[in-house]
Amino acid sequence: MSAIRLLVLGSVRRHGRAHGYQVRGDLELWGAHEWSNAKPGSIYHALKAMAKQGLLIAHDTAPSEAGGPPRTEYEVTPDGEAEYFRLLRHALSAHDEKTDVLTAGVGFLTDLPRAEAVALLRQRIAALEEWREEIRRHWTPAEGEDWGHISEIMGLWIHTAETGDAWTRGLVERLEAGAYEMADERVTPR
Repeated sequence: MSAIRLLVLGSVRRHGRAHGYQVRGDLELWGAHEWSNAKPGSIYHALKAMAKQGLLIAHDTAPSEAGGPPRTEYEVTPDGEAEYFRLLRHALSAHDEKTDVLTAGVGFLTDLPRAEAVALLRQRIAALEEWREEIRRHWTPAEGEDWGHISEIMGLWIHTAETGDAWTRGLVERLEAGAYEMADERVTPR
């Protein structure tokens, strides 16, 4: 999964209706150009591609008073809304995605009801535990076996699983303690 789709859909959704420059500004403000593939060209490409796929509606606006070309504003369709939540749920529950996907998911975490966010993160914890045990069962040298420096890879994988587990458990604890205003707690939706 690519984080760019989740980031772009989430940004447009937050605005209600947004043009590419607004989406780009959001993602730059969030530092997404540093930790994901959200570069200007990929943002505009994603907007156009998702409009062709029916996930966004493209609205042409009037040319600017300064004489510039008209901007295209985008709005999330019902299919886009469904895709956004599918991507968000996957980003929060998967253990085997790149960090940019999880980071994007955490960025939109509050768009979910609290109980659902906690449940998805618990799925992530279970997947990390399963992955760690899989490594120990099948990818650890047997006693007396020497894999040389290759065994460092398994150590890295186990360490990654353990730190991911610890971080996720901390986030679950914070959410269960009432941290952040979640979608089911807002008086006015975003």
